[in-house]
Amino acid sequence: MKKLVMAAVLALAMLGSVSQAAESESTPAANAVNRDYAAGKQAVDRKDWPAAAASFRKAVAAEPNNADAYNMLGYSLRWMGKMDEAFAAYDRALQINPKHRGALEYSGVAYLKAGEPAKANEQLGKLETIAGKNSEEYRDLAKAISDYNAGKK
Repeated sequence: MKKLVMAAVLALAMLGSVSQAAESESTPAANAVNRDYAAGKQAVDRKDWPAAAASFRKAVAAEPNNADAYNMLGYSLRWMGKMDEAFAAYDRALQINPKHRGALEYSGVAYLKAGEPAKANEQLGKLETIAGKNSEEYRDLAKAISDYNAGKK
């Protein structure tokens, strides 16, 4: 057990130079030692969406209850324009962890991209309840909704 903890700490330190774990990750230590998750985060940093999606698909296959991996899979798929698959990934993340702030934010942005601002506002309301208006996820989604609404006028 002690070796596992040390490996997780070392992996987190090594990942810090490549990609910071999102504040809203629910299992950052486990993600740090998951090679597929780490490879996915590196691909996200490069904006290599197909590689990111492939890595996160491997991560969720290995850890079917990893809400963070499903969230990042949805994020990658959204950037690829694969909205149905992205929504399925976000939905799975939120089934695993209904309070996953990253999945709420990213799914809200996906709803905007799909032209469904009412659903984005629902996600914003959930974020307000869970994390408050000062949370990064709330502020980011609120800005995305504001920008969306400004573009519709």
